[in-house]
Amino acid sequence: MSSFVTLDGLSFKTPDGRTLLENLTLAFGAERTGLVGRNGVGKSTVLRLILGELQPSSGEIAVRGRIGVLRQALAPPPKASVADVLGLAEPLARLARIEAGEGEEADFADADWTLEARLAEALAQVGLDGLDPARPAATLSGGQVTRAALAGLIASTPDLILLDEPTNNLDAAAKALVAEVLADWRGGAIVVSHDRGLLREMDRIVELSALGAKVYGGGYDLYAARKAQEEAAASRDLDAAERAAARVEREAQLARERKARRDAAGKRTAAKGMEPRLFLGAQAERAENSGARANLLAEKRRANAAADLAEAEARVERVRRLSFELPPSGLAIGKAVLAFEHVGFAYPDQAPLLRDLSLRLTGPERVAVTGPNGSGKSTLIRLAMGELAPTGGVVRRGAEAALLDQKTAMLRQDETLAEAFRRLNPEANDNAAYAALARFQFRNVAAQKKVAELSGGERLRAALACVLMGARPPQLLVLDEPSNHLDLDSIAAVEAALAGYDGALLIVSHDRDFLAAVGIDREIELRG
Repeated sequence: MSSFVTLDGLSFKTPDGRTLLENLTLAFGAERTGLVGRNGVGKSTVLRLILGELQPSSGEIAVRGRIGVLRQALAPPPKASVADVLGLAEPLARLARIEAGEGEEADFADADWTLEARLAEALAQVGLDGLDPARPAATLSGGQVTRAALAGLIASTPDLILLDEPTNNLDAAAKALVAEVLADWRGGAIVVSHDRGLLREMDRIVELSALGAKVYGGGYDLYAARKAQEEAAASRDLDAAERAAARVEREAQLARERKARRDAAGKRTAAKGMEPRLFLGAQAERAENSGARANLLAEKRRANAAADLAEAEARVERVRRLSFELPPSGLAIGKAVLAFEHVGFAYPDQAPLLRDLSLRLTGPERVAVTGPNGSGKSTLIRLAMGELAPTGGVVRRGAEAALLDQKTAMLRQDETLAEAFRRLNPEANDNAAYAALARFQFRNVAAQKKVAELSGGERLRAALACVLMGARPPQLLVLDEPSNHLDLDSIAAVEAALAGYDGALLIVSHDRDFLAAVGIDREIELRG
């Protein structure tokens, strides 16, 4: 089957003239493609170019068949109905007019007679069996909105679906549902995601980087293994090419020095008049010819070494990878860090979110809090941080704690990163603020960026720097979905840092790979 979408020599520049994509050539057919790469490399831009929402600077986009899209941010407008979320308001309204006897000739001509049956099946598939399309969208939870949008996508039967971070902010059950839908999908799919569980279900991975696009057959695990091998090989080749270029230059320098010594010796001999002038002239000519040949050979060797070096450099992406170590917290092994004793919580006139919850963190324990959306995970975090008071039981805090929430609420929109660091770490001077931010890839002028200008991943990196790089690192680090807005490389860096952290961790996360990587000791599952 021919491709649904073909990108041929595609380039795109941002409004400020920065080249984001250059000479990109790809084809997408009836396979599931995971599109990965660092934040800001252009993944979502590729989707928008395919949809025609952006125009390329050069190159061509050919589209065959119908395209459906599930966007990253799903926020229904006021007064929207479930039908609007489904993306099927117009065809459903057409069928309703016909059923009510109010249909016009155009309604009958354009009616999709099997839509309602397909929609009912799709809604059941996503766990929303019987959902009324006329219901106000505002009555749906965030997870239900995503499920409904996914059902509408299935029911509309496009040839190719585009999904932009479809599992962000979803609980484990909803994440599994998205994976199941994709596993059953028989058309084409392009999935922008850093969800390793979802990426494992892909037929291939396309990685965007400063070097362009590279295609890897298979899912995430095979991609990660092959990429690690390629990076190691490219690094070895670059190292060997650099050594070879340096050796060629040293040998050329030694040859020049030997020739200079011979020339100097010849001049001294000529000055003493010890050899016939004719003999000295012939000797000088031979030396000159030999020197010319040596220079040509040396130049050729230098050119070959430079070409090998350039080829090796072209295979290595020149980026600064996020890498950091957390300072020691000084937490004693037996210290009581946090205790919930028969804790309950309910907002006024509402059903309890937590009932008779008891838990204890002692020393550098690592505890995960899991459960479906709405089960009380965020409430537990706010109780742990003292932002809420329990309506039953007691919360005891025995160590200094810091919260890193997925919305990075600690950062203010109108302040720069350096200002945010100084506000949150008042004991730090400007040099300390800039040094801390630099460790999280906010170097020099980047530390003067306004928080409002940052992407989601950049905000999380900035919050990590402010929380973790102060003079007194927290002994309890509370994290709320810390991997939601990070790219794969940044997730790996955060995992590595937390794995080496000597304090206690309380983590709310639906990312099983993340929890395994940081070494969770035990799990508390809330059921709501």
